[in-house]
Amino acid sequence: MPTTPSPADLALIEESARKASLVWVRGPLGPSRGLWHVWHDGAVCLVGGPGEQPLDDLGLADGTTALVTCRSKDKGVRLAVWPARVTELAPGSDAWQETAAELRGKRLNAPDAAELADRWARTCRVLRLEPDGEPEQRPGAMPAGSCAAPPLPTPAVTRGPLPSGLPVRRRGTGRR
Repeated sequence: MPTTPSPADLALIEESARKASLVWVRGPLGPSRGLWHVWHDGAVCLVGGPGEQPLDDLGLADGTTALVTCRSKDKGVRLAVWPARVTELAPGSDAWQETAAELRGKRLNAPDAAELADRWARTCRVLRLEPDGEPEQRPGAMPAGSCAAPPLPTPAVTRGPLPSGLPVRRRGTGRR
């Protein structure tokens, strides 16, 4: 049974989540993924689905748990890692409307800004990740190792042959 975080830990979680432009979330199914969010009413709030950030492959569903990592805004280092309880908000409910309004204010470059909330209600999911226990990592309680993970496989980094139209650079013929 998770314990309630201490007031100092809750303050650390809230402050780090408020200042971060994204948080890293690890769900039951997949590796951690960076997601944009807002801190609202004591939880990290996310929206995902078609036209938004992908959430389905992480296994985030109502009642599951997730692990949230917040980075320091100034140094970019891991600041806090905390367990969260996932709650999916029902479209049209008061909580959904309030959370969607907060998310809409932070959503950048929306192709359909005027109809954003309607599209989210039809095709997307709005999730709340509420702190659900003491942070696993925080200042003064960090692991000794690097915690670095290898990059996930992707075709975007596969090196292929150069297109034939590009000029060839030969060694030793450059300007000096």
